[in-house]
Formats: sequence, structure tokens, C-alpha cells
Amino acid sequence: MQLRNLGNSGTIVSEFALGTMTFGAEADEQTSHAILERYLDGGGNFLDTADVYTAGASESIIGRWLSRNPGRRDGVVIATKGRFPMGGGPNDLGLSRAHLRTALDASLRRLGVEHIDLYQMHAWDALTPIEETLRFLDDAISAGKISYYGFSNYLGWQLTKAVHVARAHGWAPPVTLQPQYSLIVRGIEHEVVPAALDAGIGLLPWSPLAGGWLSGKYRRDEPPTGATRLGENPTRGMEAWEARNADPRTWEIIDAVNAVAEETGASASQVSLAWLSGRPAVTSVILGARTVEQLEDNLGAADVHLSDEQRARLDDASTPRTDIYPYGEQAVQQRHRKREGGR
Repeated sequence: MQLRNLGNSGTIVSEFALGTMTFGAEADEQTSHAILERYLDGGGNFLDTADVYTAGASESIIGRWLSRNPGRRDGVVIATKGRFPMGGGPNDLGLSRAHLRTALDASLRRLGVEHIDLYQMHAWDALTPIEETLRFLDDAISAGKISYYGFSNYLGWQLTKAVHVARAHGWAPPVTLQPQYSLIVRGIEHEVVPAALDAGIGLLPWSPLAGGWLSGKYRRDEPPTGATRLGENPTRGMEAWEARNADPRTWEIIDAVNAVAEETGASASQVSLAWLSGRPAVTSVILGARTVEQLEDNLGAADVHLSDEQRARLDDASTPRTDIYPYGEQAVQQRHRKREGGR
């Protein structure tokens, strides 16, 4: 597995991170620990969790594994998140100093560690001044509670604003951004990816298989059943499944992935993950597994090497839509009109 810098920091992480949202929910503690051990034995060193994952159970499961394996703590880079409520009062929400102080301390207790390597703001908070959030994070770094901080689900302008506010005050800068990103979901390439490249921010894509659509399990006009998240709980996202199933672009992408998978002898999941790992600004792709077998297949993506021609085919099939101003034909027409003196 390749090793890369964690964004613009000096810390080194593996090209595939282990997402632990399934821990305590779709994977019980024994299975979760087996997934952890297989991931680390496979060359990974980067764990991603959040305080709200299974109401704190994910962090606690990781903490108990670390307590039983104290010699492995120094080799593991731990990332968690704060932002959303955990059942407290009116200040148990957002990115205020009041909430982040209690949220961070609670995550440290559940994980059983003295510091967290990467502390991520789980989503933008429009009510808290960004200066308050960034000052807290700078103080947390100075106090030794966290090494770095990053964001999740931020827009391009929000990321850029945070970078420049931190720079203006001389505070520690963010190092990462965790967005949804896959062959099917490439909208961040309009604004977020350029903003990340401009600031030297590393991307940590979540849902790299688009909720299972890129795993090779789904068939056109056949609602999934059985061992898939949607199949086991069809009420969870059937409306979204119907919309994606009806979109011809979805199947153009899946057909391209399956064709490359057949050529390379890899699985559809491995092809999709290998493509994403090679995208600009991507530091580490977050793998989410419910079983050791799923993780085994995903880790195989590290050995898949796509040719330039294969990447080009996947790029072409999944090109982000540009039917909204200012990204597509409307933007071109607007520029022509301006040159001609019109509006």
C-alpha cells in the first residue's frame, strides 16, 4: 500500500484509510476488531471515526482494541470528528468553543488516548464565527490534544475562507477535507478540488463506492436484496435508488467500470477505488467494510494499476455534469455575449 503525506502535514498515512462507521452497528465488536487487525496487517495505518458513529460506540470499540494492543498505538494515525449532538443540552451542537471542548474531551476518553492525530469538523456551522472555531483548534494543538485538524462536507468557499482566516491570525492551518467523492459523485471537482489544490489540502473521500453502486452488485431495474446495505434495509434509500437507477449516466459508468475490471482481472470495487486513489489532491480513500471479506476485496485495490487509456475511459464515462452556470454551455454563451457587448 502506498504511503502519502496527510495533506500539507509531515505525517504519513496509507493511501486507503479504514472508515469505522459500521463499528457497533453493522459490525459487532468482535467483527470490528477483526476488521481492524486485517487492515493494519495489510499495511494500513489510518483510522477514521466520529463521535456520532453509533452514538459513540465506534470510538469506544477502537479504544478497547487499542487498550488490548498498546504497542500498536504509535503506528496508527487516528482521525475523529465533532459537530453533531450526542444527547446533551443546547450547547451540545455546532462548532462553538463550548461544544468542541466537551466533544473533544469525550472523544479522547472513548478512544482512551492522550491526543487525536486529526480532529475534523463534521460539517459547516453557519451560526458560530469561524474565528471562534479556528482559535479553539489552534489552542487544542498547543495543548497537545490534537496534532492537526481538518473539515468534512465543506464547500469550496468555506474551505478557502478557513484557510485564509487561519493564515491572517497566524493560527495552525487545516490539513484535510473529507468530502463525498466517487466515479458517480464527482461534483466536488467544480469548486472543492480546485480549492483543495490551491491550499495544499488533502482530500479524504468518503463513500468511494457510491453506497455500493460501484461494487458490481447492482443490476439495472433490479432493486438490491440480501447482503447489501440497501438490500437488507430497502426503506433506507429506495427513493434514491430509483432515481439513480433511472439515470442513464449511472449505467454508463458501471458498464465502463465492469469493462475495465474484466480487462485487469480486478473486481469492480477495486477498479473504482484505484481510480479514486489516483485523483488530484486525494490523500487517502476511506474504506467502509461490514465484514473482513469486504475489506479483503477493497484492500486489493492497492495492487490495481490502471493504464492511461483505462483511466481516460472511466473519466469520460463519469465526467461531472456541467449543465448549470457557470460550468457548462451557459457559461460559454455568457462569455460570447459579453465579448459581443451584450449581457
